Amino acid sequence: MLRSSRMPSNSPTETPDGKLFVVATPIGHMEDITLRAIRTLKEVDLIAAEDTRQTQKLLARYKISTPLVSYHDHNKKKRTPELVHKLKAGRSVALVTDAGTPSISDPGHYLIREAVREAISTVPIPGASAAIAALSISGLPTDSFIFIGFVPRKPAKRKELLDELKEQQRTLVFYESPKRVLGLMREILNVMGNRKAVLARELTKVHEEILRGPLSAVLKELSARSFLKGEFTLLVAGREGVPEIDHKSVLDDIKRLRHEQDRSLSDVVKEIARQYNVSRKLVYEQALKLEKNGKSW
Repeated sequence: MLRSSRMPSNSPTETPDGKLFVVATPIGHMEDITLRAIRTLKEVDLIAAEDTRQTQKLLARYKISTPLVSYHDHNKKKRTPELVHKLKAGRSVALVTDAGTPSISDPGHYLIREAVREAISTVPIPGASAAIAALSISGLPTDSFIFIGFVPRKPAKRKELLDELKEQQRTLVFYESPKRVLGLMREILNVMGNRKAVLARELTKVHEEILRGPLSAVLKELSARSFLKGEFTLLVAGREGVPEIDHKSVLDDIKRLRHEQDRSLSDVVKEIARQYNVSRKLVYEQALKLEKNGKSW
């Protein structure tokens, strides 16, 4: 069922209706905030912040005295009903993350989802985003990309995700912490090969750093450091097209390996995929097509 709502007003105080304002804040440099965001933070009744200490610094910088309440991953289930109640009572609330755009790899989506369910107006106040900032200076294709954010911590789930992504031809965007970024890069290298990569560290901050090059070179540079600090955005180039396959050569190789070594089709497909540097799925599909055309081995 299609749900509609009235066009939100530009000011939190224009109408008595409660509204949830999703406000983007700086990812580092304090000046990376819009005039509209500053005005909104001043005019709402309450600010729900992922990190109240971090947000307080921003509020002090712009002389904003609006009351703060914490809203993070550990209290979202308890805090959400409280905030929804205030919104339905006509109070205006601004949702902010510790840096960047709320609901992008943070618990903000939980509150927004509940507000939408309750038909509460949600108003975007756009601004900084680490993913978009990194993409804009990456030099990698930006006409189409996939935002992954933080990968699963469990090795099996992480490997499964990377296997699914390796055939994508779009630029891949990851977020990662200093403790896990080297491990992630090693896994991507093993699963996807030595692709072009861009690593953005501490974007817009004093120690901003951009590393570009083959993934192995960026990994080598980081591995040589005694410690890593900051927030990392990793961009990895998508697969550069699907290679053309010589159907006859593939078929000949399948026949030879199966008859000479008496191996299963699965093992043969795996070896040929490695030999031709293509996916096993692609080799298997080509083999089935050739078989259907009457060229069975």
